[in-house]
Formats: sequence, C-alpha cells, structure tokens
Amino acid sequence: MSFGEMDITKYLLRIGFNHPTEPTLEVLRSLHSFHLLAVPFENLTLHCGGRLSPDLHAVYDKIVNQRRGGLCYENNGLFSWLLSKLGFEVTILSGQVKNAITGCYGPPFDHLISMVSLKGRRWLCDVGFGSAGFSVPLSLDAWGEPQTTGQRVYRVREEGDQRFLEWRGEPGQVTDGEWKGIYKFTLEPRMRDNFTAMCDYHQSSPSSIFFCKSVCTLLKPDGRLTLVGSTLTTTTFRTDESAFKTSGRTLTDEEIPVVLVKMFGVVLPSPLITKDEDVLPPSVEY
Repeated sequence: MSFGEMDITKYLLRIGFNHPTEPTLEVLRSLHSFHLLAVPFENLTLHCGGRLSPDLHAVYDKIVNQRRGGLCYENNGLFSWLLSKLGFEVTILSGQVKNAITGCYGPPFDHLISMVSLKGRRWLCDVGFGSAGFSVPLSLDAWGEPQTTGQRVYRVREEGDQRFLEWRGEPGQVTDGEWKGIYKFTLEPRMRDNFTAMCDYHQSSPSSIFFCKSVCTLLKPDGRLTLVGSTLTTTTFRTDESAFKTSGRTLTDEEIPVVLVKMFGVVLPSPLITKDEDVLPPSVEY
C-alpha cells in the first residue's frame, strides 16, 4: 500500500470529522479533539498474541479499517501523517516520559509526539498518551504560562533546549498548585524509524507498563473510560469544585469483550489475555 492509497476521507470518517480541513488553528484543534474522542489509546494487540508495529501502512489498516486504537507510535504516527496530508507543517519529536516509580525521565524515543508550525507559532500535538493527555494542542510559545484545556491545567516549561510538559493533575488532587512532570522533549526533528527500537522495548520489557498491563482508555465528552486488566474505571467530569467522580468495577472474562465493543468500539481478532502486573523499575535512569 502506498501513502496515496491511505484514504484521507475514510480516515476523517473514522474520527467523525465532517468539517472543512483547511490548515488553520481551529481545524487543528478540532481534529485533535475528534481523534481523542474516537480512537482509543490501547495495547490490546500485544495481549492478544500479536505485535505492535509503527509502520504507517499497518497502523492505517488497524486504526481506520479495523477501527482500533494504539499506542503513541501508532496514534500519533498516523495523526502526524494526516496533518501533513492536509497541508499542516508537521515535525515529529521524541518525548521522554517521567517514570512514576523512579521519578526519572525515560530514554529518548520513549514517546512519539508532533509539533505543528502555523503562522509563526508552534503547537504541541499528542493524541497518544492516555489519561494525562491534553484534549487540544498546547502552545509551545507560551513561555511556561498555564494553559487550560477542558478540566485540566498544563504548562510547557523551558530549560535550555529541553521542554518539560507539566500539569496540575486532576481537580481536587493537587490543591496546592504543585506542577507535576509528564514528559520532556526537545524540538529536534526525528524520523519515524527512530522509534522502532523503543516500540519493541515496550512490548517486551518488564519495566514497561504496556508489557505488564493490558490497557484501553478513551476520552468521552463527559469524562473517560479506562480498562486496565479486568478493572473498568469510569471517570465523569464535574462542574463543581469536588473534582472528578470516579467509579470502578471488576469485569468477568465474559463481560470484557462485550464492554470493549459497546463502550470502546473495539472488536479484537483473538481472545484477550488480561494482564495487570507490577511494573519493575528500569535498570537505567535518564
């Protein structure tokens, strides 16, 4: 399959986008939000006996034709291709995710993200991070000022050539205004092939959450649905100051495929072996 055979119209239908596609900031923000609401962040192929591939042709077939989701290498990789085809100026960047166990940042190419340059301004796009992700692009020219997207507040702090994406967490959880790191990155352009080794790492290392846990999460207009192992968590956005409302329950093996279809729109090609094991600290710190 050539890039020309990857149907842009079909891709836009997949994410429910039926609007003008001129390369403007309004269109970029809309595409970003529509993508997050339609395409799950998930690694279920890995726990169905398959392998994840950052190859654009394979990712297009998976996300558009099979109506699945993927990890950052898949979701952001394909989204960056779409933006380029629509006339946006896109640069692929390498992110290093902050490890929840060690508090240190991961290795280069740990996370694939995109920068869009538009009328002299730069925007960070990320439709492949999961629950801590932002719903619309963040400005890279805000000089560390807070940026509110939906229910959350973020900032992109600069330190030398490094940019640090940080947030104040969920309402009610970080009442003292403490900024917490999500990932760091530079603006050095990267190639898609640069991420192949780390994509393999996340499918085989006991220090990767994606190897240790089966994950599927999807943004909703009023919250988020998350399935980790056999535990389904429903988060509902609230308009008052009492934070998000969260509820969870354990699903049976029989319920899981039904929930995946009805709530996430995911039909798996083979049985899912749910997994929710502890993640080991990585042996190398960055």
